[in-house]
Amino acid sequence: MTRTPAPAGVWIITPGHAPTRFATARTCGADVALVDLEDSVPTADKTDARQAAHDFFTAPAPQGCTLGIRISSPTTREGIRDLVALADYPVKPQVILIPRVESPRDIEIVAGAIGSHDYTPHLYALIETPCALEDLPSIARAKRLAGVLFGTADYAAAIGCGRGWEPMLHARSRLINSAAAAGIPAIDSPFFDLDDNDALRREAERAKNLGFAGKSCVHPRQLPTLTEVFRPTEQEIATARTIVAAAEKAGGRIVRVGHHMVGPPMVRAAKNLLSRTTADTSQEVNA
Repeated sequence: MTRTPAPAGVWIITPGHAPTRFATARTCGADVALVDLEDSVPTADKTDARQAAHDFFTAPAPQGCTLGIRISSPTTREGIRDLVALADYPVKPQVILIPRVESPRDIEIVAGAIGSHDYTPHLYALIETPCALEDLPSIARAKRLAGVLFGTADYAAAIGCGRGWEPMLHARSRLINSAAAAGIPAIDSPFFDLDDNDALRREAERAKNLGFAGKSCVHPRQLPTLTEVFRPTEQEIATARTIVAAAEKAGGRIVRVGHHMVGPPMVRAAKNLLSRTTADTSQEVNA
């Protein structure tokens, strides 16, 4: 199996016990579509959700979209049952989101349960507790971890604070720093107000500026705004190419590009943007 880059961009999460929403989630244009077996599914519906999620993986992902699943915590009975169930899905999830991760052990449990020579999905850790934040550096460096996703709702509930930008800034900043140090992408939490598109855009732009490589959402109506924020524009790509070309021509010396002086940090940023763009194109071709 060809190993693709860890996916970033816009993620959508749909409840596993609501199969009527599956088609929309798969085809709405999200970079990653996850079926959820955890928080959005009532305990009484867990078994039905596992069975219904089977249909989410009956065919390969649509072009440009990576299919995944959020299991329950692997340290619980429900999580173990989720892992057993997904082993029988016709098309295996390429992303497994592991909730309530608080140590590298949680990643190791899932990797050991599902990993094989021909199936190595991207494992993402959902960081949503104060204990997880305390152990972030070691979690981010877990051997099989591909990325992290921030969960503001559970984290705010545990802290006893609001979910706004300012109360969550410390946690977001620590998450970004640990992820960057480990060389993995970080995906921001969903924005839960479905009717305030202006606030959604503000939070998405702040998250991008902070260093998040994408943002998750819980409704397709949020996708156009998030896509506009997180996918590089043609102008951004063209500027990045100009910066890289100018730097190469200058032999690595500081050089003027337009109205700006460009040095090594700006060149690295431009190369990173072009690398992400190439990875996105590769995923579309291989989907």
